[in-house]
Amino acid sequence: MVSMDESPLANIIGFIALASYIATLLPTTLRIVFPQTKETGIPQWLLKRRRIIGIIAFFLVMGHAFLMVQKRNFDFFDIKTFWIYIQGVSTFIIFALLTITSNNWSVKKLKKNWKQLHKLTYVAMIILIWHIWDKMSGHWTYLTPISLIATTIITVLFIIRLRIEHEDKQQKNVNKVTKADLVGKSSR
Repeated sequence: MVSMDESPLANIIGFIALASYIATLLPTTLRIVFPQTKETGIPQWLLKRRRIIGIIAFFLVMGHAFLMVQKRNFDFFDIKTFWIYIQGVSTFIIFALLTITSNNWSVKKLKKNWKQLHKLTYVAMIILIWHIWDKMSGHWTYLTPISLIATTIITVLFIIRLRIEHEDKQQKNVNKVTKADLVGKSSR
């Protein structure tokens, strides 16, 4: 029989942070993978609130990290500690960068680089699966499988989204070539 540990507050806050983070990833993914969701208005509603949801997620991540540091009494000057928690530290750094640059001023100043920087969110998505799996192995709570399933689903949907975007781009290129051929033939 599988036994599950009770979820400490740090894990509950981490779970809510994860749910908030996933909510920031949903608008574009839903729009591309499930175009019929446009009619519901959910992607648009999430898109309008994406920045604030992301900032809330970061503050929840800070709460999760603070409680974990407090609980485990981390030694920040020990390289072993850093290596053990590399996934959490990495996602924290990524989320900090994304939060700091989630404003209109940063969008204007960074221009195209802003989009490139915010693509780090997809790196964080992959690291989070590793983080949850690694830190929770051996002492799962009822939140662990939900977290793993949610991060896996959003990652799979992201991969499907990339495939759809790639196919659409290829189709547009084929259409451009075809139009160019038709224009070239008609001018002869």
